Amino acid sequence: MSWIREGELTIIERFCANIIKAGPMPKHVAFIMDGNRRYAQKCHVERQQGHSQGFDKLAQTLRWCLNLGIREVTVYAFSIENFKRSKEEVDGLMDLARQKFSRLLEEQESLKKHGVCIRVLGDLPLLPLDIQELIAQAVLATRNYNNDVSESLLDKCLYTNNSPDPDLLIRTSGEVRLSDFLLWQTSHSCLVFQSVLWPEYTFWNLCEAILRFQMNYNALQKARDSYMEERRRQQMERDQAYVTKKLQQEGCSPRGAHGDSRRRRTLLQKCTAMREERIQGFLQALEHKRADFFERLCTVSA
Repeated sequence: MSWIREGELTIIERFCANIIKAGPMPKHVAFIMDGNRRYAQKCHVERQQGHSQGFDKLAQTLRWCLNLGIREVTVYAFSIENFKRSKEEVDGLMDLARQKFSRLLEEQESLKKHGVCIRVLGDLPLLPLDIQELIAQAVLATRNYNNDVSESLLDKCLYTNNSPDPDLLIRTSGEVRLSDFLLWQTSHSCLVFQSVLWPEYTFWNLCEAILRFQMNYNALQKARDSYMEERRRQQMERDQAYVTKKLQQEGCSPRGAHGDSRRRRTLLQKCTAMREERIQGFLQALEHKRADFFERLCTVSA
């Protein structure tokens, strides 16, 4: 029996899902699954039982997302701070995560038929030294090409670079903070904080969060479009300034005759093409470093 696809929505849930899907739907939802320990305390059970219920709720929530047409979900499952908990609790969490996510990954091939892809990312705020050195070398190498370093490049350096930014971020348990989760990626996301403890999360809680997203959709989309347009404008201004400087070095008038204008266009095209070539080379080197790091990490874990 599939961990995710067990059971179907009730008639009332399907009816409401169809109504909600008539409006704009988030393509990517992020969850901060908070409240497992408080749930265990509330129900007078062991903490491990609370965490187990939390993982089961994740499976159920993924099924709801699948039925609602949400094709990408990112979850905050464990952080570096959590290692400060007792060794017994941390070991239990790690064992539970291995069991549940192993089962989840086994189902990935069947889920791909429904357009769903699962990726499990660790919380790695500290990059390996060799990757830090690579970035430092890249910054030094581009000191004469200030146009290379941009927000767009930083986007591409993140582990989430192949995913769209979350449209909706949900945190349960009543805590109103992000705990350093996807801070860069959620700058234009709809943030919803709900008081329910994560193991008690329901289909209706998810619907409420989506309705809040829909109510704010136009404002969010306008802010995101405006932000992207401003990024493009700033990049163009930097490129124009670079070209103007090159023309001055060549003794051409920045606002001169027709020939100078043609030279400006040629330099602008060349500047853009060379920057893209440098960036792609850097990103390829970064990806190779990451692959080597994860390969070594898997070898050590094995």
